[in-house]
Amino acid sequence: MIDEAQTALEAAILYYQGEPIGTVAARDPEAEALNYDQCFVRDFVSSALFFLVQGKPDIVRNFLVAVLGLQSRERRLDCFQPGQGLHPASFKVEVQAGKEYLVADFGEQAIARVAPIDSCFWWLVLLRAYVKATGDLALAHRADFQQGIQMILQLCLEARFDLFPTLLVPDGSFMIDRRMGVYGHPLEIQALFYAALRTARELLLPDGTGKTYLEAAEARLSHLTYHVRKYYWIDLQRLNEIYRYKGEEFGDMAVNRFNVYPDTIPSWLIEWLSGTSGYLAGNLGPGQIDFRFFGLGNLMSVIVSLATGQQSQAIVNLIEQRWQDLIGYMPLKICFPAVEGQDWKIITGCDPKNIPWSYHNGGSWPVLLWFLTAAMLKMGRDDLAYKALEIAEKRLLPDQWPEYYDGRTGKLIGKEARKYQTWTIAAFLASKALLENPSHLALISFDEDLEVDACLI
Repeated sequence: MIDEAQTALEAAILYYQGEPIGTVAARDPEAEALNYDQCFVRDFVSSALFFLVQGKPDIVRNFLVAVLGLQSRERRLDCFQPGQGLHPASFKVEVQAGKEYLVADFGEQAIARVAPIDSCFWWLVLLRAYVKATGDLALAHRADFQQGIQMILQLCLEARFDLFPTLLVPDGSFMIDRRMGVYGHPLEIQALFYAALRTARELLLPDGTGKTYLEAAEARLSHLTYHVRKYYWIDLQRLNEIYRYKGEEFGDMAVNRFNVYPDTIPSWLIEWLSGTSGYLAGNLGPGQIDFRFFGLGNLMSVIVSLATGQQSQAIVNLIEQRWQDLIGYMPLKICFPAVEGQDWKIITGCDPKNIPWSYHNGGSWPVLLWFLTAAMLKMGRDDLAYKALEIAEKRLLPDQWPEYYDGRTGKLIGKEARKYQTWTIAAFLASKALLENPSHLALISFDEDLEVDACLI
């Protein structure tokens, strides 16, 4: 099975001027290509991780250089142009008059025309992984790379319309790229933002304006870490606090700082949690907590140490205790539970692709296998990683590497899922590689070394 997966991954490599530069999203011969013949920044991370552990860093270096070259550099007042510092969602190779060109898509061609905020974060995470795998710190210290890092920080740290340390983004601006009620301050973006800030702290030089950005990143890290760990965290103790909240509090001494009403606690959650489990809520905003469990955000929070050690253990306990709900017949649920009935109509806009227990609405995504593997290895639960991989191995090759699975427990191949999905293939290979050599976890993980001063909040 590994040989078949490696052959499929090699066949997905995209070339530019004779050099490998990324991988196409999917190679399904039965479906129209649409934009799946492009290289997506977030998709390539899974492939890049496997290439790095295989000792094939050239394609990753080429990708990093190419995407940096596509970064939006001009300060514009035109609402139809990407903001300064943004990275593209994807790019493709076009040939004009016998010459190859890279053409970027910042969301102009995407469904709903939303620019991806996560691309610049994934680029930073991958840059750090490349440096740790190769020791090529000179690449990160190049003037263009230093400028690129500073522009990402400027994009995220400058004046904005909210007063939280978390990052405000629109619906559809990350992996869940369709309307799913995750606008505002979704967990996935906060985990990636945290990883990006810590990466900048490692790779940004203190020369010139670098010192200013380093100081800003350090201050934001402290605020962001405290905020997410305290206000996003959900366990039985926290649930009891919310249940007894009083509303309409005002001033610095308010306990219910976000004016969350106890009646918003969903009935399923009370029995879903045990005394030893917990997780980070999907979103937090004025007057609401999104109590749904989002797989990628929670796993990334474990991997990069946004969650504390105790919180990470509780997340692992939850996955183990609610295995059938979150893993079932295919790792892993992107979101649990699914939005159904009238809520589905209102929240998704009657999205026919995000029907209950499909796609982003409770679907099972094999790409999350490597995130699950990395989180379990970090927490010393290799047994759960092997158990999940064994489930995936039974189905992925016979099912021709689908993009996602449907059904409450992931029994069905996704209704509109592409086959030969590159990040599904790469996730399987990366999981196998991490289990064979857990030291590779250092490429993407962070130690919990931040001193968080609650007095700053």
